[in-house]
Amino acid sequence: MTELTFLGTGTSQGVPMIGCRCGVCASSDRRDRRLRSSVLVVADNGARIVIDTGPDFRYQMLRAGVTGIEAILYTHGHMDHVGGMDDVRGFNYVMQRPVDVWCEPRVEETLRRVFDYAFAEPKYPGVPEVVLHPILSTEEAFDVHGVRVMPVRGMHYRLPVLGYRIGNICYLTDMNAIEPAEIEKFRGVDVLVINALRREPHLSHFTLDEALAVIEAAKPGRAYLTHVSHQLGLYEQVSRELPEGVFLAYDGLTVRA
Repeated sequence: MTELTFLGTGTSQGVPMIGCRCGVCASSDRRDRRLRSSVLVVADNGARIVIDTGPDFRYQMLRAGVTGIEAILYTHGHMDHVGGMDDVRGFNYVMQRPVDVWCEPRVEETLRRVFDYAFAEPKYPGVPEVVLHPILSTEEAFDVHGVRVMPVRGMHYRLPVLGYRIGNICYLTDMNAIEPAEIEKFRGVDVLVINALRREPHLSHFTLDEALAVIEAAKPGRAYLTHVSHQLGLYEQVSRELPEGVFLAYDGLTVRA
């Protein structure tokens, strides 16, 4: 059985957003408090895989009580998804080994530019230690510590991004378009996670209605909405509006499939 824990379910600015006093940002419901989007997947062989390390990565790991990870998968190179990579240093120290990272070449370029000190030679003591594995094809699954991972291509405005199917769980974020052939990769999965930013149209993210349309096309057993902004509405309010089998994710929620 594969287990997925939502480490963060918010947008690039998180919820509450700095300076905002709207009803969602001022909510006392902990489910309305959203760190930057990321998940921890624990495969049935025990391998611990994090998808994206945003600026909240350190706190997310501490909050979830994570003591080690085998790998990181990156969806794309925006800072709300890679900005916390420096904090793998803690795992390097505890586990006494590098962390394996899978990403596309364009994301590798971003990592090498932003975290240049981690890849410089001679190596400075204490820098984050990672082993980069390039994802060169989205047509074939690849092995991550004994776990079969299928990449799923989507578009984030004009930027190609990746989602991932691991077992009977598929995780998609920061998409606003996906081809029918890609939906076939995760049709009928037990759990589909997909971004739903807000109700109004957006240049680079699925709206609620657009996310629901992908869910309808894929027909998963259950679907969870993530990468949610304060503009979507209060957790309780939105949850009451969703179709059967569709749920609003929140930080700390764990699902299994």
